[in-house]
Amino acid sequence: MKEVIGVRFRENGKIYFFDPLRFNVQVGEYVIVETARGVEYGKVVLGRREIDEKKMSSAIKPIIRIAEDKDHKKYEDNKEKNKKAYNICLEKITKHKLDMKLIDAEYTFDNSKVLFYFTADGRIDFRELVKDLAAVFKTRIELRQIGVRDETKIVGGIGICGRELCCNKHLSEFIPVSIRMAKEQNLSLNPTKISGVCGRLMCCLKHEQDTYEYLNDRLPNIGDVVKTADGRRGEVKSVNVLRQKVMLVFTLEDDSKEQEEFKIEDLRFKPKKRRNDDRDRISDAELKKLEALERQEGKSKLDDA
Repeated sequence: MKEVIGVRFRENGKIYFFDPLRFNVQVGEYVIVETARGVEYGKVVLGRREIDEKKMSSAIKPIIRIAEDKDHKKYEDNKEKNKKAYNICLEKITKHKLDMKLIDAEYTFDNSKVLFYFTADGRIDFRELVKDLAAVFKTRIELRQIGVRDETKIVGGIGICGRELCCNKHLSEFIPVSIRMAKEQNLSLNPTKISGVCGRLMCCLKHEQDTYEYLNDRLPNIGDVVKTADGRRGEVKSVNVLRQKVMLVFTLEDDSKEQEEFKIEDLRFKPKKRRNDDRDRISDAELKKLEALERQEGKSKLDDA
């Protein structure tokens, strides 16, 4: 087991583990650490804890020191330099007439590198752009092409729910999302209804998935025949997942029908494996769009510490 602390380098970014050594580091403090990008300034978000080193994909590096006043000032200065670097890069992109969208510019803490994040529909030949930028900044230049989910996480915005986007507000990492989650929650399978601002499946589909799976497993399928507490047999017409109620249709002796709603506790039925027939209710074109959205779910390229 190894004692570590959790450090984050950007707001709501991925958490990385480092060895605190002898330093008395508290949650909320800032530390200087060595990363694959060079020396970086990060915030401690997880206090000391022990983890199994065998489960870590890479060696755990020690922190260099707890951040001092001069480090805080340098970090603030770098944020101003980021804005200037962004504007300069925009001018160079226009000059070279490159079909790319600049999203963000970022100096590493030790100024050993400037990273520019951009989106583009295909591959971009930015060799001349890099030469121009290197001549201006006199340091290493890295242009990193990111996906639309990363772009949305950086830029932020308001979702269809009227709240700030989950990826920008509180999600540290992108959550795997699938069409099955929309089905389980009985949502419209129209791609425009279950896609976020980024055009990918909405991250929030995952938030209530476990609850819906639990509640759905307690309900019969529509079309099943179930028995009431008084021995009557009825066919399931509809189910209310959140209220845990079932609407039954009864066939009377004169062949007329009546319907009545019951709590799930008042019904007797044998649990069955839930049917997965939702694909039959959408067109082939819509299904292809949904499957394409699933395939486009990718790993974030923002936090390569």
